[in-house]
Amino acid sequence: CGPRFTIIQELPYDRKNTTMAEFDMCPSCREEYITITNRRFHAQPVACNHCGPVYTLKNGEQEKQNINDIIAYLSKLIKSGAVVALKGTGGYHLACDAMNEEAVKKLRNGKVREKKPFAVMFRDDVSLAKYAVVNQKEHELLSSWRRPIVLLQSKKSLAPSVSMGFPTLGAMLPYMPFHYLLFEKLETPAIVLTSGNISDEPVIIDDPEAKKRLGPITDAIVQYNRAIHNRCDDSVSMVVNQKPRLLRRSRGYAPSPIRLPLNTEGIIATGAELVNCFCIGKGNQGILSQHIGDLKNYETYTFYTESLERFKRLFRVSPSLMAADLHPDYLSTRYAMETGLPVEYIQHHHAHIASCMAEHGLNEKVIGVSMDGTGMGTDGNIWGGEFLICDYADFVRSAHFEYIPAPGGDKVTHEPWRMALSYLNHVFPDMDQDILQDIFEDVPLSALKLVREMITKNINCPLTSSAGRLFDAVAALTGICRYSGFHAEAPMKLEAILDPSVKDAYPFSGFPVISFRETISAILNDYKKKVSPSIIAARFHNTIISVIFITIKKIKADTRINKVVLSGGVFQNRYLLEQTEKLLQNNHIEVYSHQSVPTNDGGIALGQLMVAAKRRTISCV
Repeated sequence: CGPRFTIIQELPYDRKNTTMAEFDMCPSCREEYITITNRRFHAQPVACNHCGPVYTLKNGEQEKQNINDIIAYLSKLIKSGAVVALKGTGGYHLACDAMNEEAVKKLRNGKVREKKPFAVMFRDDVSLAKYAVVNQKEHELLSSWRRPIVLLQSKKSLAPSVSMGFPTLGAMLPYMPFHYLLFEKLETPAIVLTSGNISDEPVIIDDPEAKKRLGPITDAIVQYNRAIHNRCDDSVSMVVNQKPRLLRRSRGYAPSPIRLPLNTEGIIATGAELVNCFCIGKGNQGILSQHIGDLKNYETYTFYTESLERFKRLFRVSPSLMAADLHPDYLSTRYAMETGLPVEYIQHHHAHIASCMAEHGLNEKVIGVSMDGTGMGTDGNIWGGEFLICDYADFVRSAHFEYIPAPGGDKVTHEPWRMALSYLNHVFPDMDQDILQDIFEDVPLSALKLVREMITKNINCPLTSSAGRLFDAVAALTGICRYSGFHAEAPMKLEAILDPSVKDAYPFSGFPVISFRETISAILNDYKKKVSPSIIAARFHNTIISVIFITIKKIKADTRINKVVLSGGVFQNRYLLEQTEKLLQNNHIEVYSHQSVPTNDGGIALGQLMVAAKRRTISCV
């Protein structure tokens, strides 16, 4: 969790190649640095209060530089309900008292983050245990030297606007000396500690930019005078079936290499469009970048291109082959095309499965279950509910969810009611408009009519087999989430309310094309009978688990393959992953899922790297 990656500019890791170069060691520090028996021997960031970086608190025209004065003043500000900006290891954070609802609302307004839950830093594990359920594995992860954010089950509420109604909490423990000093003075046991940025932009690392962008929305800025060269967000994880699962691989993990069964030298995998990470091949290693973000954001794309150039230089990689997503409009794919190097185009869901295979060292045919929101298929449609038979070189699509129109394309992710309407129109094409209006009472009638007409006339309605869009549809149909304020809000809300005591499921049909006509019909029937949304949500989740299990059994019977790989953003759903793994294992099926690499698109570049490496090996034989 230290600053090494964030301060390094070149290899080897010597002080002169870091942003510590400008700080001349005092005689005492230099003696420690050159003495081979000293524990600080050749510790490149070694420094003290006399020769190292110093903190400054800026509050309008006022400045404080004495660390004790800064801590005392900052604790008073936070107690009063202030929002402050703190320069962290890999970028700025925004912070406030997690117990103060007005302060949290103020932070939300300033950051332009309406609904997505905030991460919280607790004073210590004793304080945390009062507010969240923490098992042994979660405690080990929280207190590990990497200090990630860990998603936990809430026990006692903080300010309502911290978690925004979700029964979970993204918690972390102090990992910088400054954090420990601050909590010694703070009266509150917890502070919101979220990325220092506006909306979906990259976390800010530049001091003048922090003053310009964060100054107007904060009451004070605390910074130090050592430059951050490589921005690096906090990592995010959870524990499922007693195994840690990385959801965002960044501070503390990147750019630690992943050992691979193939030579990947000279291959650069450019990743996906959302939650992007790229991956560079070096010998038998894959070097995944830190979390980059959504490339559709201009500032994030600039961060992406800068980081790629830095990684190539830092790890002495001369690229000879690019690996990219099949979708020609992804900015990551366009980047690969514009290099002028040969490009290996890789189907999105094949890359998902290959990523998980690489993490577990598998190099054989497997049954891959890839479920997410979107990914271009080889037939030009949007995939996302896929059962593949694949190795690194290639894949066969063995089964998939039925295609449904997605009215408005990407707009369905912001307005899940569109997918609910599309499914209803698919199952009940003659449903009366008045009935639809009763179901979607919070959707304008004009919008309902327009979208239904789009579906009927096939105007801007790409076909999708996406599991993510099915979750959206069910969340909207039951009134849980008709409009989404952030990525995957609808599926998250659907998972959050489910009743785990419910064990039954809805019917479905079909193979190799799996139809949810009966499922949607049964859900609508339950909705009309005013069955609790928590029961509907549980039955729907159990249905998807049943679909996965029954489909795998059929594919296994045909192929004799007994190894199953689960990947894709839908498997961030704790209940779905937990129950699917248990069901497969109880039926003697070997199941592999992500642990050290994200199951979402943040891990897809590793799969692209492996597919490209395998195909290059075959072409050279």
